[in-house]
Amino acid sequence: MPQVHIERIITSGSIGVGRPGLPVDGIQLENNVWLIGDSERVLVIDAAHDAQAIAQAVGERETLGILLTHGHEDHVNAALEAAQLLDTHVYLHPEDLFIWSETHGDALPDFELTHGATFQVGEIELSTRHTPGHTPGSVCFVAPALNTVFSGDTLFQGGPGATRWDYSSFPQIITSIQESLFTLPAATVVQPGHGDHTVIEREQPALESWLARGQ
Repeated sequence: MPQVHIERIITSGSIGVGRPGLPVDGIQLENNVWLIGDSERVLVIDAAHDAQAIAQAVGERETLGILLTHGHEDHVNAALEAAQLLDTHVYLHPEDLFIWSETHGDALPDFELTHGATFQVGEIELSTRHTPGHTPGSVCFVAPALNTVFSGDTLFQGGPGATRWDYSSFPQIITSIQESLFTLPAATVVQPGHGDHTVIEREQPALESWLARGQ
């Protein structure tokens, strides 16, 4: 059986173009798009900025789904186009539909993500963990056989994701990290939505400093 591996695509683009309070040309961001698959099939985690680049990275492989860690524009803005190019379905937690709609209007994802939902590619299983805080519908995807968690914007190298919006919650993101991520094996690799990876055991000692900072 072909071996499953992880691929990272770094895409970039502008978000918030034309929105009040933001620069006219929006804000430029780089995002990680993750492919988990083998030579035949692949799952995509997040669809940021550049559907053509995602489709090119997938190549001729069958795409089993586009799994979204949350509804923010920079994680979903290429989702519908990528799904069309790859002939696949888009999955999003329903509590983030109100954020998704800021980018895609009345168009909807194909399926709702729920806590505990699993996805299979080759011999690898990904399980969904609902980790609210950054957004109400934020999720992470755990792949125990790969010793990896795909954390979206819930956990980064150096701390939790931002909670500056009125629908976000710093106490909630801390609880999500403690209960859903810090309970993973210490050597679990954390692959976030932006920037470089980290490891659970590297982040755990910083918890008290995060709490003291309170944001």
